[in-house]
Amino acid sequence: MEIWVLTGIIVFLASVLQASTGFGFSIMATPFLLLIYDAHDAIQINIILSLLISVLMIAKIGKEVDKTRLISLLKGSIIGLPIGIFIYIQLNVEYLKIVISLTILALTFLLLLKLRINQTKGRDLSSGGISGMLTTSLGMPGPPLLLYFTGSETDKATLRSTTLAFYVFVYSASLAMQIVFDGTNKNIWMSSLISIPIVLLGIFLGQRLFNWINQKMFRTITYMILLFTGTYLFITSTGII
Repeated sequence: MEIWVLTGIIVFLASVLQASTGFGFSIMATPFLLLIYDAHDAIQINIILSLLISVLMIAKIGKEVDKTRLISLLKGSIIGLPIGIFIYIQLNVEYLKIVISLTILALTFLLLLKLRINQTKGRDLSSGGISGMLTTSLGMPGPPLLLYFTGSETDKATLRSTTLAFYVFVYSASLAMQIVFDGTNKNIWMSSLISIPIVLLGIFLGQRLFNWINQKMFRTITYMILLFTGTYLFITSTGII
């Protein structure tokens, strides 16, 4: 019961963040779910609930998707997904987390110093590939997209809708690949099922908060999430805590 209560709190806050910004569920939920679940269980629970949120929301905001950019991201993810599942099954993900954390922190500081990234098709493909790899390996596709979209000054509505559309594909593919290559278990699906009403409540509240968040506040939230993610990944992967 205690585990389910803690799971509920984590899922609610992460759902509100996801619905109001279009990202953040996996970034916020995964670190805390790892404290109460086995690593592979936590990642699969995160993927299942993130997929649910993406499917429910994209039906309402799909008209805001940048379809050209989405196609390039998806093409890139096709290369990244199998690399990520290999890492998930075979390699020590702690080393990957260290590299990712340092990269996130470095690029976030550059963004804070007003670094801007021009959007190109090649960068769309690269961002999609890295995001796909991180989805199957860590269940966290958000950081590379956030860094790229923020650096290219994508408006909040397009960012939210395009990332959610991308998530529908990468989360579906990642879940299928993880089940095929590594299996699943009853605990994962029971925890996910119990969390569905909490997810729905979080989406309801988050969608209303979206209308109150201006572009400046949206960018500030983005930086805070990236700094938290990079710091958390580095601390936990290096054994500081």
